[in-house]
Amino acid sequence: MDNDQNYLAELKRLREENSFYKELIDELPFSFSYYSQKYARKLEKSLEECTSPVIAETSLENTSDKNVLQISSAFDPLDEMEAILLPILDQIPHHIVFIDQKGYITLCNTQAAKDHGVDREEITGKHIRDLMKIPDEKIMILESLRMEKELVNHEIWDRNYYNVNTKIIRNPDGSIKRVVGVFYFLHAIKEAEKQALAGRIAAGIAHEIRNPLTTVRGYLQLLQGNLGPEISELFTSLLIPEIDRANNIISEFLSIVRPAKAHDERLNVEEFFESYLNKFMKTQALLFNVEYIFNKDACTKNLFFTGDKEELLQVFMNLFQNSVQAKGNLDLKVNITLKKADDYIQFIFADNGHGIESKILANIFDPFFSTKDYGTGLGLSVSRNIIESHNGMLSVSSNEDGTSFFIELPLA
Repeated sequence: MDNDQNYLAELKRLREENSFYKELIDELPFSFSYYSQKYARKLEKSLEECTSPVIAETSLENTSDKNVLQISSAFDPLDEMEAILLPILDQIPHHIVFIDQKGYITLCNTQAAKDHGVDREEITGKHIRDLMKIPDEKIMILESLRMEKELVNHEIWDRNYYNVNTKIIRNPDGSIKRVVGVFYFLHAIKEAEKQALAGRIAAGIAHEIRNPLTTVRGYLQLLQGNLGPEISELFTSLLIPEIDRANNIISEFLSIVRPAKAHDERLNVEEFFESYLNKFMKTQALLFNVEYIFNKDACTKNLFFTGDKEELLQVFMNLFQNSVQAKGNLDLKVNITLKKADDYIQFIFADNGHGIESKILANIFDPFFSTKDYGTGLGLSVSRNIIESHNGMLSVSSNEDGTSFFIELPLA
């Protein structure tokens, strides 16, 4: 008990001493800069462009602007609290903004700045409208400030948010000191809902189309045996294959809007490529008269990742077919390189084809986008969905010397 009382007394004394020194420095009528080698800390005071002096205290071990603690001449515990809270609020995936009684931002977490495409240090100290970029009357945190009323789960259906909560912090005299706003960013949720709805609609349409196709195919096969050889050959060489092609397009489309559940397993990187993938790639290369080269870094040994072997094979088969179909009269070369980069494994699928025009490069992963007369335009879209379902990324670069696809998958 005595130890607790002594601790509290010492804490009170240190706080009073700290406040005394802050007040003393605040009263000094000049600017200065002081550095302590012993504590590796720097203390600065500036009177320029300020109605009241500002003290900036920072450690030279980490002198980035975001770590500078600024304390106004009239010491305010809330300023220190905001500085302490900021690293914690930066871990929250929603938008958190503090504004003062005039609507100027005193705190803005990383997620809010990132999603609005601004620099956090630049936006702090500016009006909230500079962050939101919408009229003042639509900014709910300003409405909370004007009405002096807190908002609880206030729904807004616009391009920015769907749910807003605010909290008012008051001065001892009852006036508003801060309004804290927590905003739930709408984009990801809205996109997920749109995709889910599109998936349900597309799956229903595909099902309704596939049923009559199956019926037609069955009757064609039934009639085939009762017709002359010429008509029977037409059924075999054209009609039935075209129905099968339509069914395949529907299957690929369904794999985009309603992906199949992956059968993930822990895979050794080198074993997957050397023992599994390579045998299929070599067969395809031999079949289409393509020169195939496989390279790997020495540091890829004993690395593992989690994935579905059959789905990943489909990705590489799609990329290979894409190269073959676009090669024209070239002697095609395909090179797959295996690398380790940070905490993921990277596969580079490169060919020496004609390349992809820059004006269409951004569209090649869109469903049904194709420059080929008989292409479905689904291969690359399906491939990207597969890689993203593995928590990876599929990207592309291309020029007149060829095209390279970059597949990145996280290591297990």
